[in-house]
Amino acid sequence: MHRRHLLLGMAAAGLPLDAQEPPPGSLYIPKPHLVEDRRFLHDFMDEFAFAGLVTANPGIRITHIPVLLDRAAGPNGTIYGHIARRNPQSACFNGHDSAVIVFHGPNSYISPTWYAKPEAVPTWNFAVVHASGRLKPIADAEALHGLLAKLIAKFEGPGSAYDFAKLPASYVNGMLGGIIGFEMQIELLEGKFKLGQERSEADKQSIVKNLRNAKPGRSIADLTAAFYQRG
Repeated sequence: MHRRHLLLGMAAAGLPLDAQEPPPGSLYIPKPHLVEDRRFLHDFMDEFAFAGLVTANPGIRITHIPVLLDRAAGPNGTIYGHIARRNPQSACFNGHDSAVIVFHGPNSYISPTWYAKPEAVPTWNFAVVHASGRLKPIADAEALHGLLAKLIAKFEGPGSAYDFAKLPASYVNGMLGGIIGFEMQIELLEGKFKLGQERSEADKQSIVKNLRNAKPGRSIADLTAAFYQRG
């Protein structure tokens, strides 16, 4: 059936045409939760830089990795990272396959008892940014070494006693042989911040107050200790 005939048939059946034509992108975002401020989204990506690299060729694969954002490379910036060379996902580093890199922020359960009018259902507040583009390989040893140096500098932070440049070349070259880097110029940047911003001012103040008083989630230190001690 031709697309025109299909649309006419849908209209005759009373189906909303706009519901059948979802906008491009990887994420459903109701308008109140949409954030398009590129600087704000870049700040978020820098802060929550441990991300999920998602590809779908030949099947869906997800690799969780730290990444580096260059804000000035391209209209929306460019993301750099690396994975194990033996990871099947590396076959997507061909300049053609599309990928989505997902950045997760904090999240929490929201109780209806926090609202001025508790006739409501619970929800979950969260913040995510999706960056979409095409993956290109970084296989040159010098370029890969530079990428690692920048990643390490970002996460070690200023004043760290660790000096990647002082490691023996034989050791570093051996490590470089086991990984492959990538760069992805961001073609589409999507921000979804579902934080109750559409609620009343009283509800928003109550949400913040109760979140501050809520029991914090388990830290990576507590999780690691418990994992080491498991029977």
